[in-house]
Amino acid sequence: MRKIGLIILALIFSTQIMYSQNDYAKQRVEAFKKVKLETDLSRLTANEQKMIPILIEISKIMDELFWKQNFGEKEKFLNGLKDEYEKQFAMINYGPWDQLNDEKPFIKGYGEKPAGANFYPVEMTKEDFEKIKDPLKMSPYSIIVKEGGDYKVVMYSKAYEKELKKAAELLKQAAELADDAGLKKYLLMRADALVTDNYQPSDFAWMEMKKNVVDFVVGPIENYTDQLFGNKNAFEAYVLVKDTEWSKKLEKFASLLPQLQRELPVEEKYKQEEAGADSDLNAYDALYYAGDCNSGSKTIAINLPNDEEVQLKSGSRRLQLKNVMKAKFDAIMAPITDLLITPEQRKYSKFNAFFENVMFHEVAHGLGIKNTITGAGTVRDALKEQYSGLEEGKADILGLYLVTKLYEMGELKDGELMDNYVTFLTGIFRSCRFGAASAHGKANMVRFYYFQEKGAFTRNPDGTYSVNFEKMKDAVISSSQQILKIQGDGDYAGAKSLIEKDGFIKEELKKDLDRVNSAGIPVDIVFEGQ
Repeated sequence: MRKIGLIILALIFSTQIMYSQNDYAKQRVEAFKKVKLETDLSRLTANEQKMIPILIEISKIMDELFWKQNFGEKEKFLNGLKDEYEKQFAMINYGPWDQLNDEKPFIKGYGEKPAGANFYPVEMTKEDFEKIKDPLKMSPYSIIVKEGGDYKVVMYSKAYEKELKKAAELLKQAAELADDAGLKKYLLMRADALVTDNYQPSDFAWMEMKKNVVDFVVGPIENYTDQLFGNKNAFEAYVLVKDTEWSKKLEKFASLLPQLQRELPVEEKYKQEEAGADSDLNAYDALYYAGDCNSGSKTIAINLPNDEEVQLKSGSRRLQLKNVMKAKFDAIMAPITDLLITPEQRKYSKFNAFFENVMFHEVAHGLGIKNTITGAGTVRDALKEQYSGLEEGKADILGLYLVTKLYEMGELKDGELMDNYVTFLTGIFRSCRFGAASAHGKANMVRFYYFQEKGAFTRNPDGTYSVNFEKMKDAVISSSQQILKIQGDGDYAGAKSLIEKDGFIKEELKKDLDRVNSAGIPVDIVFEGQ
């Protein structure tokens, strides 16, 4: 009898747990606002219009590959889910872990997400990795598998051979439709890269494109998913159409990058590298996201390529995804402003300022220093798994420093600097809701608490926040100095200490974010039909 009672209690308990999990998934799905990605395709040539469906087909292949890298086999997993909300939320996260809530599992039977995702065997330790003799283990385009008790390195071109060959063939088909010679060259070289794992030539080709209206970012690009070593690149794709009108507004800023590099607020040795003269800034409407960039929160701007050698020789391209940015501002930023910013300063939260802050975040990635001054190699190698978090922090703060300088130089005139400062604070609240598991999340936390400590903003008794203009300006400079020095010195311990101290959500901020959630403000957007 006692045993039966225990069984009944266990069943009741398990049912409650299951209900709680399903309810959680439902709440999380409903926290994303559906947005349709669209633009005026009539401005494209007939060939360009024919090219778009091919690029989307390639993107879907990248999507499948990211599923494999982040989790494993997609179809078997999704078919095993009976609850519709669990399935929908799994699609948003590309697996059973909530990316915007510290990668917590939301489906019964799944534990903590492996730090190395699916790039490495789950049981592999850092010590095991160090023992692997094959130098290709460090390639961003390789995975580690276990065969016969031994760890083996497999390049992407072999691990995902079938899918990448198909994608390469489709890229060649798209190239045949390219009216722009630069786009044609890039598509053909990117096709070759997918099957050879040699991406640098196509990165240079992508940098050479200037006149193309259709753009396509595709391949294994960012390393955020690999939280074991921050080494392996994940597959993704963007199908983009240039907004020529907005892009013209941005042209002048590209020519200022060398001067902005020289005027960084640090000693000369920390800014000795030259910003690429060929760097450009452009605005785009996005038509399709796939893979890594579509996972969890939706990217609103791109700064590529990541290859340091390409950046030093050719600079970077910064692509502002205007239609996605505007969707997020209207659905999320505006209502957060009304809830958390003091009434007297709400007028300063503006889309143009949001656009500028995001744009110069991406610009800032290309400034500073790529190689340590201490002989420790590249900044990326010296800071190891701490690199991504600190680099995102640098971009956040240094971007705001650049905005400040451009106002002082008279290059920014549509508005005032206070717009950018208040919008920046509102943007922190938006981004903080993504959690602290990712590199961006850790950067959000570090900058929030640093600015709070410096008095750049204060929390009022009514639960709203006010920006102190002068203290914000000072904090921007001092924080920029701190991060640029850590990077230049290759100070791994300093980077780790900074992120461990403040790279998480503390209680008071959590309460304010709970208020945002309770108000029904979306966490992020999700794209219809994807």
